Parts: sequence; C-alpha cells; structure tokens
Amino acid sequence: MERMGVCNCVVLLMFILCSLFSMMLTVSATTSTTTMSLSKNTKHHYYLDRLRRNLLANGLGSTPPMGWNSWNHFNCLIDEKMIKQTADALVSTGLAKLGYIYVNIDDCWAEIHRDDKGNLLAKNSTFPSGIKALADYVHSKGLKLGIYSDAGYYTCSKTMPGSLGHEEQDAKTFASWGIDYLKYDNCNNDGSKPTVRYPVMTRALMKAGRPIFFSLCEWGDLHPALWGSKIGNSWRTTNDIADNWDSMVSRIDMNEVYAELARPGGWNDPDMLEVGNGGMTKDEYIAHFSLWAISKAPLLLGCDVRNMTKETMYIVSNKEVIAVNQDPLGVQAKKVRMEGDMETWAGPLSGYRVALVLLNRGPVRRGITGSWEDIGIPPNSVVEARDVWEHKTLKTRFVGNLTATVEPHGCKMYVLKTIA
Repeated sequence: MERMGVCNCVVLLMFILCSLFSMMLTVSATTSTTTMSLSKNTKHHYYLDRLRRNLLANGLGSTPPMGWNSWNHFNCLIDEKMIKQTADALVSTGLAKLGYIYVNIDDCWAEIHRDDKGNLLAKNSTFPSGIKALADYVHSKGLKLGIYSDAGYYTCSKTMPGSLGHEEQDAKTFASWGIDYLKYDNCNNDGSKPTVRYPVMTRALMKAGRPIFFSLCEWGDLHPALWGSKIGNSWRTTNDIADNWDSMVSRIDMNEVYAELARPGGWNDPDMLEVGNGGMTKDEYIAHFSLWAISKAPLLLGCDVRNMTKETMYIVSNKEVIAVNQDPLGVQAKKVRMEGDMETWAGPLSGYRVALVLLNRGPVRRGITGSWEDIGIPPNSVVEARDVWEHKTLKTRFVGNLTATVEPHGCKMYVLKTIA
C-alpha cells in the first residue's frame, strides 16, 4: 500500500511538472518576440512571473461589470429594504437579463465600532437582518451582492471602520456573508502609498475562499491603471463624478489616457453612471452612456432603479450599446481625432467590426466626419454602418469616411462592418 502510494505520488508529481513545463512552453511561444533579447536568467523569472499571475487570477471580469451602486443617488441614506427593492426592480424591469447583475452597497452600511473580536458589524438601525441574509435574498433573485470598504482606518464618510490592519479578517467576513464584489476606497489612511495598502487586501481576498470582484477606488491619484491589473479587476482612473456635462466629459477624458491598459479581467473605471439622476439632458445622458460603453467602463447604474422614467430605461436598456461594452474582444476605444468641439472615438470589436462615436461637445449642431484613416479601416474599404441608437442599418454604403449631423452635447454611435 505504501509503495503504491509513493508510485502514485511520483506519477502525480511528474504530471504536474510536465503540465507546468507545457504552460511555460505555451507562454514562450506566445511571447517569443518580447523575450528574444532577454538573458536566460531573466527569461526564467519572466516565465515564472507569467505563470504566477495566471495561477492567481480570480477568473472574474472577463467583460466589464454591470449592475447598480447606491452612492450617486442615495449617498448614506440606505437600508436593507431599499437594497432588496432595488434587486427586485433589476429583475422586474428586465435589466438583470441584460447583464445588470451586481447590487452594490456603498459607504455607511456598518456600525462605527467592530465587535469584541474585531469583526465588522452591519448597522443595526438600517440592516437589522445582517448582510448575510441580504446576500441570500439577492442571490435568490439570480443577482450578486457587492459591498464597500476602505484601505484606511475609516471609510470616506467616517461613519464606519475601514479595513486597514484588518484586511484578512474582513475578507473572510465578506466571503462568509456571500459577497461577490468589493469596492475599496482610499480615505483616512496611514499615509503609505496605495501600492503598499491595496495588495494586502488582494492577498486577503485570494485566501478568503470565494471569488470576489475587486474594484480599486484609488481615484487615479497614483495612476492605478499602471499597476492595477496585478491587484484588482477594475481601477478608478478619476475622482468622483458629478451629475453634469462638464464633470462627465472630464472623467471620460482622464480615463481615455489609459485605454491601452484595459483588458479582459482588468478595466479602467471613470466612476459610476449618472443616467437618470436629473442633472443632464436626454442627449447628454445618451452621450454619457455611449462613451462609457465604447470605453469598456463598468456599467454601474447610479440612479433609483425602482423609479426610473421611460427615458432613463430607454437609455440604459439599449441592447446594442450594451453589446459594444460587453464585446468579448475587450478593447477600449480611443479618441482618434479631436477638432475643437468635434471628436471621433473608435475601437475594434470582435468579428472585424469597429465601434464609432461621433461626439459634439459644443453648443451648436455640427457635422462630424469619422475617416477610415483615423478609425483604422483600410482606406478604400466599403463599410456598412449600423446606427445603434436608431436600431437600423443605414442604406448608404460608405467609402473613406462617414459624416453625420450631431446635436449639441450629443453623439451618434455606430457599429461599422467592412463588406468589400
């Protein structure tokens, strides 16, 4: 029996070593141009690092997350009743079927003190049933529950503890409650760099025994797009958004700088959506949603989904725009041309298609042209254009460019397909 066990162990060990060797060969084959000039010793460490990161990946965020967050509309005025009602509304409106599956509780959900064992406590006055019961309810609807903490001693509201110094304990608590998403803020910390504090929670979540989407809310201070992919599934590239045009376009501008660093499993985050909160016009909200979609930003609704207008529902339920955001190729669009108030945003999609947004940032109606040279389509290509807000394929076949009249603070959005 003992000899048989030893033989089995040897066979298993050889199998693991062969598998690891095979993975290294695969990495080598796909990255030979990158590593051709490296020394043998450097190559060894490169392969090991690639393998380590593959083994540590949590498998989440293959497309940008979609759902709802409480902060933009409710701030601290939250309780378990409205969270349940929000989950119900995501299902009853059909938004859940479109992909809006995360129900994310932001700041102010916990007591100011921990229990005698150092555990976080749900605020008894607003979450009397506890977070575990709330997670069970949300899960029963086919949805996922998100929660909020902070890489500091207190959260930004200063009404509840942060997780600094309690990372492993809090991660285990979140996992035991059935949490699916953690938004991790950056307030009231010890002055150390985010690059020191955030990886501690990453490691804690990896040990917690439950896959949890990790959203870094570092506000873009230390350029988290440059280091976030090893630590989280998304990273804020900006400070908080406000419900007005200037705030919205400034956030997407800052986010666009890091377009090449987004990829499946790790996304640039220009903050939650303001669509439906009343501070912008219909055209401005359409531009807002279009820009977030083409930029592969998380689509986290920030309005009261229990009381949405038909106009809001029309915008956030557009399947064709959502499909651009959720396209499996996972390439963030870039601003490929800017002429005063006229901008062209474009990015590749699967199936050799291209997503295009023509944006008018100015106060008057303008004709805006997207040229194939800017967009990245071969110059003499014949292109079919699908207007994803009008839900129609244009009869005209375009060669060289596409021009459209765009309303003030508005946009036109297309999916382009080369047909000849």
